[in-house]
Amino acid sequence: MKYEWIDQYLLEKKGVTKDLKKEWNWIRYLLGDKMFAAICLDECDKPCYITLKLDPLEGDFLRQQYADIIPGYYMNKEHWNSIKPDGNVPDELMKNILDKSYHLILSKLSKKKQQELLQG
Repeated sequence: MKYEWIDQYLLEKKGVTKDLKKEWNWIRYLLGDKMFAAICLDECDKPCYITLKLDPLEGDFLRQQYADIIPGYYMNKEHWNSIKPDGNVPDELMKNILDKSYHLILSKLSKKKQQELLQG
């Protein structure tokens, strides 16, 4: 996988935890109990997609710009996007959209939950 830095990058964000959803074979990154990113693994446990949530207009725009960004793999195709782990999406753009997914999910949480996560 080209983006070897993702795990450390996401876990450095306040309030982030990760788990392995065995029945999906996904490594999920969560804020509270809400997923904002996932590394989807194939039957050999190798990354096949990195999935994250974006504003629908931005996701659509990025899909038009990069062949390696597709509608969400096994997710709502309007809000979720999947990126090929060995694709041509630049690291800085990947960090930017991971940040946006994190903030999008954070903004949907209650103010109380936001404070708990950000102070923890």
